Amino acid sequence: MKALIFGIGGFVGRYVTDELISRGYEVAGSDIMLSCDLPQVEYYNGDLLNADFVASLVEKVRPDAIINLAAISSVGASWKIPQTTIQVNVVGALNILEAAGKYARDAKILFIGSSEEYCIKEGMINESDPLSANNPYGISKMAQEQFVECYRSRYGLKIYYVRPFNHTGIGQRDSFVLPSFCKQAADLEAAGVPGEIHVGNLSAKRDFSDVRDIARAYCMILESEDDRIVYNVGSGKAYGLDEMLQYIVSLCTVEVKIVIDQDRFRPIDTPIVLCDNSLIRQKLGWEPEYSIFDTLKEMYEYYLKNEQA
Repeated sequence: MKALIFGIGGFVGRYVTDELISRGYEVAGSDIMLSCDLPQVEYYNGDLLNADFVASLVEKVRPDAIINLAAISSVGASWKIPQTTIQVNVVGALNILEAAGKYARDAKILFIGSSEEYCIKEGMINESDPLSANNPYGISKMAQEQFVECYRSRYGLKIYYVRPFNHTGIGQRDSFVLPSFCKQAADLEAAGVPGEIHVGNLSAKRDFSDVRDIARAYCMILESEDDRIVYNVGSGKAYGLDEMLQYIVSLCTVEVKIVIDQDRFRPIDTPIVLCDNSLIRQKLGWEPEYSIFDTLKEMYEYYLKNEQA
């Protein structure tokens, strides 16, 4: 079996690659960067927005499975570059759908949605809850999902769709909230002097998973039979950003002051996001294996080691 991953050079790409290889797949991948530090991958440099490149790659690789991880994946970034967000997340997805319709009719295809597609809700969010995104990123994922359904019907493609909740781990850019906390704390610890950590809205509660649990869920979904089931993937637990920050600070031996930075606030921020993961548990037997606090400790120690190197 051969899998083709678009956006393989991003944060999640490495973890999905490892999971696929552990399951016996050969992996080919594409990204906009010139080279890729995954030696076990057959790598192709190219732009997802170049429809001819995408089509020629799918025709050449003839994959048994296609996974699209290429995206503008930050809500904050999507407010700054909404046009680019739509281009990459919607037009890029359309290029893959068109290519699959021509050259990979029998492949299993996985598209990644987001919990940001859902309406704001105080309790647990399940797959039957209405979709009504309140930011450019979520809107782009809603559009992607509608095109997935359209192309599934038009071409009879076997397309899977998943709505993951927040996930993090080693390798995620520190423009995201938890890596930012961990890196700032590790920088202070490595310097050995008291200092400040600059943060945005700490009152929000989020369901965060370890990226390794998410990658495993993606592969389980891709290998399942029913492509019309949309799955939520999340830990089923929501913690306040303030609680997670305090845990990170507790790992430091130096004194740390928390500074609220209004520039780090989003234009619109949902108070709580909590995943109901009962469907994927029941249907596929997926269970999270990692605690987010263990993940935070790993990330903090990774930054600390790199700062001291």
